[in-house]
Amino acid sequence: MPPSAVNAKLISLIASAAIGIGILLSGFVISEPAPYEIYMAGLIAVWALFGLRISRAIVPLLVLLVAMNIGGMIAMTQMADLANTPLYLAVSLFLAFSAVFFASVTSVQPSLYRLIFIAYVVSAVATSLLGIAGYFHAFPGAEMFTKYDRAAGAFQDPNVFGPFLVLPGTYLLYVLLTGPVSRMPLLAVPLLIITAGIFFSFSRGAWGMFAVSAVLLTACLFLQSASGKFRLRVVVMTIAAVALLVIAFLIILQLPGVSDMFTQRAQLEQSYDSARLGRFARYTIGFQLAMEHPFGIGPLVFGTIYGEDTHDIWLKALMDYGWLGFVSFLTLTLWTIGAGFRILLRDRPWQPYLLCAYVAYLGNIGLGTFIDIDHWRHLYLLLGLVWGAIALEYRHQRELRLARPASLPAISPAR
Repeated sequence: MPPSAVNAKLISLIASAAIGIGILLSGFVISEPAPYEIYMAGLIAVWALFGLRISRAIVPLLVLLVAMNIGGMIAMTQMADLANTPLYLAVSLFLAFSAVFFASVTSVQPSLYRLIFIAYVVSAVATSLLGIAGYFHAFPGAEMFTKYDRAAGAFQDPNVFGPFLVLPGTYLLYVLLTGPVSRMPLLAVPLLIITAGIFFSFSRGAWGMFAVSAVLLTACLFLQSASGKFRLRVVVMTIAAVALLVIAFLIILQLPGVSDMFTQRAQLEQSYDSARLGRFARYTIGFQLAMEHPFGIGPLVFGTIYGEDTHDIWLKALMDYGWLGFVSFLTLTLWTIGAGFRILLRDRPWQPYLLCAYVAYLGNIGLGTFIDIDHWRHLYLLLGLVWGAIALEYRHQRELRLARPASLPAISPAR
């Protein structure tokens, strides 16, 4: 091989390894700044210096995320005491750039999708094992991987740990439903580990997200294929998977303490939801406050006033980023859902990854109505994965138009 080809291959391998390491680190956020943030900030900076290309199709993602953060900077001017606000907004801006970064690299090199998903599964299995070990006190000091007697893995909050596991769980379910039968036992093990991690997080949001993602994934696979044989396989595999999960669920409920915790967490309304200044009451107070403060009140200020944060991404946007941030985030959400849905079932090499990322993204946005998802690192990864596919489809359609032969000029009839 010529030296130029060798160098190109070497650079590609180094780039792939660098991104894989970043995804692996995303499952370990015990303290902030997390290793993921430090590593990815350096990686994005280096990549930008050596040729990060942002497709025209990704520009809306960049503009809307930057506009949202400008809203946060304006909201900061309304604060009497800045406290840790500059650091908070710096993290917000970093996460915005991380979404643009993942969208850019996948749109240039679609093969990175497979690497990202595999690395995500490995990270999810590792942090799930830590959470399960912590819940059962498997070794001295394992309780550090729990919080409020719930599995938290290598995260600070079980309500973030659980949703983090939804995308890799959905992806494994996709491979299980569509892959060869011989690989099923191999795939079932990590899927059961991740499912157990989601269950022992006792996060109602994560339970709902995983269930909704699995249903949407199965429905999309059923609609996408015109093969009766494949549709029958999807139905049979779905029934088998549900039966297996029910059996595992019934066995787990026999373990000491699990049944009580499940009964407590399975209630739709908790005491902190309906209290005098509970979650639902704060929603009303917050939206009334937003009418009086169009520039917001500043990041993290709401929690210092009412004792608890907003626990709602829409109210969070209004309070922390002002109306500018709220409109930017709402526009970005609707754009992502609409543009992703339009290309969701098109037969492309990257379509399986788009499908899994898209249904997981919908779950995160739905959950954001009841919890703050502003600084969830995996949400911005999902944004990047969906927008990378949008950019790939844009490039694919442009290449088709260029390859289409120009129509011959019409010949006017002789007079």
